[in-house]
Amino acid sequence: MVRFTAGRILRSCRRGRPHIGMCVDRTAAIPPRGESPALLDDVGLPCATEASMQVEEVSIPGIGTGLLRQPDTHVSLRAALVALHGASRPQRSQPLFDHLAEVLTPLGCAVLTYDRRASKAGSDVPLTDQSADARTALRMLSGHLGVRVGLYAFSQGAWAATVAASLDQDGEQRLVSFLALLGCSGVSPAVQMRYFTDENLRRSGYAADVRAKARDLRIGLENAFRGRADRRDISAMLAAASQEPWFRLTYLPSEMPPHGVTWDDMDFDPATVIARVRCPTLLIYGADEECVPSRESEAVWRAHGQRDLTVAYLPGCGHFPVVGGAGLPEPQHSGSLSDDYTATLSSWFSSLQ
Repeated sequence: MVRFTAGRILRSCRRGRPHIGMCVDRTAAIPPRGESPALLDDVGLPCATEASMQVEEVSIPGIGTGLLRQPDTHVSLRAALVALHGASRPQRSQPLFDHLAEVLTPLGCAVLTYDRRASKAGSDVPLTDQSADARTALRMLSGHLGVRVGLYAFSQGAWAATVAASLDQDGEQRLVSFLALLGCSGVSPAVQMRYFTDENLRRSGYAADVRAKARDLRIGLENAFRGRADRRDISAMLAAASQEPWFRLTYLPSEMPPHGVTWDDMDFDPATVIARVRCPTLLIYGADEECVPSRESEAVWRAHGQRDLTVAYLPGCGHFPVVGGAGLPEPQHSGSLSDDYTATLSSWFSSLQ
């Protein structure tokens, strides 16, 4: 296990919601415990611009058009990765992915992104479908570039990436050579959303009785989806609670969604697939993470399976790697992302064997 130690911050280049399921995309700032973010010496690693990287559109069988960003011709290609989406942004071009290419292409890594497949009837895209698409893209990328390939994923996409990596069989050559996961939840989508709702209310100053009401509403919604509660009763409870000033902080609907809307992965248990992941893995969390229980999630990764595991906590960041960004909307441009986040990616990918 690599241990990150504090040092000087890398000089990086700075350029310039949600629904029922994970992840809606605050705890006061939590000091790192045992491990701290990767802070490199001020070596001035370069960041690429689109003018200094090779950019092309590629066809991914069964998925559609992908955006492939490769190192400039004077940089040797050593690895490639597919980036998977958080819940709220399905596009192949977005600030997290743009930043990823800016940081990694100078290090010899290519980045492939694509538009996530459309959801059906307002439901989340099932994790099995997302992971299958990821493996399809990895096969195409491996064949196209002839280098080892892995996955980067944010939030909801981290579940899908973990599923994809777990499908590699012992004794066979791995398709997923590495994982880099930002805001990865080690608990189920239902449990994660309970955590997020409670944190949102707690940080907004609401007392335990209000938080308990919100928890009961969310569990009622879950049980209605599971077929264990009457949808009409839960709908009436949601409608009544929707008049409360705190309700908007819960990210609950004001009534039960139509019957065609499902939450198929609500009870997905990440531990069952984490136990089968063997590739080197980087977990990155904001030290002020508000959306997923980061310490509990880290513990799940440490308790299940064996792999080279690196964990980094970004000072001052929440679910998005933006200093002071906990509880705020997702970033709109790559230049707003944390220097520590840039340093963490640079350090880990530079040392990846």
